Amino acid sequence: MPKGKTHLAWELGLFPLVLAGGFALGLGMELLPLGLGYLLGSLFLSPDLDLRYSRPARRWGPLRFLWWPYARLFRHRGLSHHPFLGPLTRFLYLGLWLLSLSFLLGFALPPFRLSWALSGLVGLWIPQFLHVFLDRFLAGKRV
Repeated sequence: MPKGKTHLAWELGLFPLVLAGGFALGLGMELLPLGLGYLLGSLFLSPDLDLRYSRPARRWGPLRFLWWPYARLFRHRGLSHHPFLGPLTRFLYLGLWLLSLSFLLGFALPPFRLSWALSGLVGLWIPQFLHVFLDRFLAGKRV
C-alpha cells in the first residue's frame, strides 16, 4: 500500500491537471470551488481519517478530536475506503458537525449556488477516489 506521503504527492501532483480539465470543460467561476474542494479533500478529508493518529487527522490541529468518533466507527480500509460510500460517510459526518454547530450557535449556513456546490463536491471527491485507486490498484492488490 502507498504511504500517506505518496498519496499526497499524487493528489497534489494531479491538482493542476484537474484544474486544466475543469477549464477545458468550460468551468468559469466554478474552478474556484473545484480547486478549494480538491485541496480540502486532499489535505483534510482523506480516507485515512479512519486512523486516529493519521497525518490528515493531525492537520485538523486542535479540532482533530472531531474525527475520533469517525475513527472508532470505521475500521481502516473498510467502508471509509470505498470509492463512493467512503467520501459520502466523511461528507455526511462533517455535515452533521456543521449543522450541529450552526444550530447551537444560532446562525444560518450561507446560501450557495448549486453549480458552485456541485463543483466543490466534485473537487472533494476526486482526491478521495484517487486515494482509494492508489490503495487498491497501484499497490498491485485489491483490498
